[in-house]
Amino acid sequence: MASAEYRSARDVVVIGAGPNGLAAAIVAARAGMSVLVREARETWGGGARCAQLTLPGFIHDAGSAVYPLGVGSPFLRTLPLASFGLNWIHPPAPLAHPLDDGTAVMLERSVEVTARGLGSDGAAYYRLFAPLAAQWHKLQHMLLGPPALPPHPIALARFGLSALMPAAMLARRRFGQAPARALFAGMAAHSMLPLERPLSAAFGLVLGITGHAVGWPIAGGGSQKISDALALYLQSLGGEIQTGAAVEDLDQLPPAGAVIADLTPRPLLAIAAGRLPDHYRKKLERYRYGPGAFKLDWALDAPIPWKAKQCARAATVHLGGTMEEIAAAERAPWVSRHCDAPFVLLAQPTLFDPRRAPEGKHIAWAYCHVPNGSDFDMTGRIENQIERFAPGFKSRIVERSVMPPSRLQALNANLVGGDINGGVQDFRQLFTRPTRSLYSTPARGLYLCSSSTPPGGGVHGMCGYYAAVLALKRLRRG
Repeated sequence: MASAEYRSARDVVVIGAGPNGLAAAIVAARAGMSVLVREARETWGGGARCAQLTLPGFIHDAGSAVYPLGVGSPFLRTLPLASFGLNWIHPPAPLAHPLDDGTAVMLERSVEVTARGLGSDGAAYYRLFAPLAAQWHKLQHMLLGPPALPPHPIALARFGLSALMPAAMLARRRFGQAPARALFAGMAAHSMLPLERPLSAAFGLVLGITGHAVGWPIAGGGSQKISDALALYLQSLGGEIQTGAAVEDLDQLPPAGAVIADLTPRPLLAIAAGRLPDHYRKKLERYRYGPGAFKLDWALDAPIPWKAKQCARAATVHLGGTMEEIAAAERAPWVSRHCDAPFVLLAQPTLFDPRRAPEGKHIAWAYCHVPNGSDFDMTGRIENQIERFAPGFKSRIVERSVMPPSRLQALNANLVGGDINGGVQDFRQLFTRPTRSLYSTPARGLYLCSSSTPPGGGVHGMCGYYAAVLALKRLRRG
């Protein structure tokens, strides 16, 4: 039986205190609504949370670590998060991609400087990215929102003509040399799609554009600071957050005009199946989750010893060699294989935020893509990839934390099978996530705001924003 504290009526109840849930709650609270957020874990944060994963004094990002979409979010930018402790730290370069010859291709904040580092492909890179980066202010709402008539159709068309292509095809058509192709392939691999699939190029374009337009920052003090700032701001508006308050059935919630669930389809079905009609429930049951992530965190006794010294200028490093190698690594999870040389996404925050480790020590964070739900140990393969570009890395490991997909899901029920994107983001599920009704459900007053709704994965709060705007519009209509 829920306590009286839990049962008192609210205008809006939000399930889940990740960035999307907190964003939805803030929209409602700013509109003058009484808001309650229920969070199953003892701390708020969802995918933006810190934890002591290795040794005392080492502050690790339990989920995400680098935030181009956070600093670029049209909604988060409207919030006074700096007043509540959020400080974005921008490394000198957003991204480094080392190569086997001891050099690295760099994504710089400047399109021109990036192009100069790409030799004969520089002009092609500039032609592709300079117009798009200059129009980020027009593209951001269209790319980080639900399908709608575009207010800037010419800007969207310029983006869309390239974005609809497979990443490997776009890279081969645009670039003649391996470094530029590798740089683009690494960014496109964030899609968790095979690089031969249509739409995979869109992810490479968005990440490249944001690198130039807004940067790829880390949160000073760790990812928890993002969630703390959102939570503290919500509380300043009168919103209430209850942690350690799992919702096992919607009937546990207090009466509310709207319930907004920061849940992907499978966790939603676990608590709401009885309120959903068969046709909608079956659609959620058919929703496709994508590859999982196998994540490692390290406590290090020194910085990573990169062969390419330029890698120390970036918080984010992509490890995969050539485009062909990256493409092979990204195909593997889709056919239930574990690549011997995985594409590794790595972050090294203490180069730029030293307070996150004891003096002279460092942390690093990395993951690769594996088949959904895999229990195969990728530790050795990930560390071998780092050693390939940073000989001596393994000798600097003091302690490690290992998070296979099962552990990621245990820490966050939304990460089904370790899928950190909230579901496959291809033609079938990018524009109709999780169904054609997007944030709505057939259950009266029940809405979705997780990464399984547009615009999908990433710490940007836009799923929560759009779900709450819709819920409030209907509440006011009665």
